[in-house]
Amino acid sequence: MALLELISPEVVKVPLQSRTKQEIIRELVELLRDAGRITEVQPVYDAIIARESMGSTGLESGIAVPHAKTRAVRKLTMALGVSPEGVDFQAIDGKPSKLFFLLLAPPDQSGPHIQALAEIARITKSPSFCSAVVHAPSAQGIVELFSEG
Repeated sequence: MALLELISPEVVKVPLQSRTKQEIIRELVELLRDAGRITEVQPVYDAIIARESMGSTGLESGIAVPHAKTRAVRKLTMALGVSPEGVDFQAIDGKPSKLFFLLLAPPDQSGPHIQALAEIARITKSPSFCSAVVHAPSAQGIVELFSEG
């Protein structure tokens, strides 16, 4: 499954308003609820926080991929958020995270989840692409970057 299939303007938020790791996660989960992708915020939020307690999903180069498996979704679901100033997400390189890919997958489906993580890893290797996403003026602009990339 291509990331482009998961991204639409209603599940992209730029800029994020939150300033902490927990707030970022809640804001992205609420975005999924508002877009009609999930119905309940708290169980999804709790699943992501439980996954984070095993080790931060803050990667390198300003990228974070909070994710969880949950029965709240029937198929792979994603929200994308941008914080141009960056937020401490306890990334492995110690730098603030600016680009957040929140992924949710059903417990019985590993394949699409792994494919999405691999695609995120691939596209975020391009500093110029990541910079373009972080500096995009709108959710629609971000969707267009992904459709071009």
